[in-house]
Amino acid sequence: MAADDDFDWDGHPEGDENHMSSALAQLPATLTLPDAPIGGSAVAVRVWFDDTVDAIEPVMDGTLAAERDAAKVFQRMAKAENTRIAYRAAVRAWCAWCDQRNLPALPACGADVATFLAAERRRGLAPNTIDLRRAAIRYLHRAAGCAVPTGDVCVAETVAGIRRDAARKGQAPEKKAAATASIVRQMLAQIPDDLRGLRDKALILVAFAGALRRSELVAIRVERLEQTERGLRLTIPQSKGSQAAAVIVPLPYGETELCPVRALARWREAAGITSGAVFRRIWQAKQVKAGEAGGLPAGGPPPALPRIGHDAMSTRAIADMVQARASAAGFDGKHFGGHSLKRGALTTGMERGVHPADLKRLGRHKSFDVLGEYLEFGDLFDRHALKGVL
Repeated sequence: MAADDDFDWDGHPEGDENHMSSALAQLPATLTLPDAPIGGSAVAVRVWFDDTVDAIEPVMDGTLAAERDAAKVFQRMAKAENTRIAYRAAVRAWCAWCDQRNLPALPACGADVATFLAAERRRGLAPNTIDLRRAAIRYLHRAAGCAVPTGDVCVAETVAGIRRDAARKGQAPEKKAAATASIVRQMLAQIPDDLRGLRDKALILVAFAGALRRSELVAIRVERLEQTERGLRLTIPQSKGSQAAAVIVPLPYGETELCPVRALARWREAAGITSGAVFRRIWQAKQVKAGEAGGLPAGGPPPALPRIGHDAMSTRAIADMVQARASAAGFDGKHFGGHSLKRGALTTGMERGVHPADLKRLGRHKSFDVLGEYLEFGDLFDRHALKGVL
């Protein structure tokens, strides 16, 4: 890369901002979805899936063909963008495996799917990733209008066997650590008040106060924030727990350094953000040290100021930021991630004796079973249900 190329402080090349949204925006509005290459080569199946999984709605010109295309597109919109991205990667792996073994990728038989999943497990994939592979193959066949092979008994038993083997080996999926109020305070104490620090403080506190997911954080826009006497009302147009209806998340004023409203105001004022995405990527021109080839002479002009992008941070950048800030505070960063703040908010509420119904509402969960997955219970003996009775 040339020396004057720009780099993001979050570790990504500048041209990669919201690459998925940009790619979709460039698709022709009159796109006609091609027919699935049923019985075709694995390569053809992969290309077809890549081309159609994120297709936009065609112009409705009154023809039956356009209306049928629109129906197919809306069916694809039933899956979240991150899910479609994951499915695309899984289908590519499936098609590559079929191509190497000269097997049909579409339609497939249950025995081949079971063999593929077993091979993926032998490669070291986790059971949750195996489940994703299976779901992607099911989605591929449904999108193509083919009989679905993933429900065959041999596939179900293969997946069950993989899970049992993983449990026997103690390979349960690791949950990210809960960033409780105490941990959040320690993280904030190590963050400077420079431009990047103001952004990261605001993001951490908004995520904590609203028990927000990464996808919800990147979707926050100024236009969806309503100022009230008691705090901010954040409108989330779509979330994992509410795909078809917007939800309102309260961000209350606080009386401590954990106040999300004041932290957000400081970041927006420093960044000059009056519209659009709130949590944006920050760019800094690549600098060359004085004395190096092409470098600045001693006493030369000061380094270029950081530049704030127009688009939102990526969900990956948010996870990386949380890990880095946790590490800087003395914690093992690999145990933290984007979900840590949501888990920390709910765990903090639980430790303060908040009613489970209020915790469920804060986390916007559909059931108490899902809520339980987000709570970190700490010392099992201290919280034994019969403590003081036995």
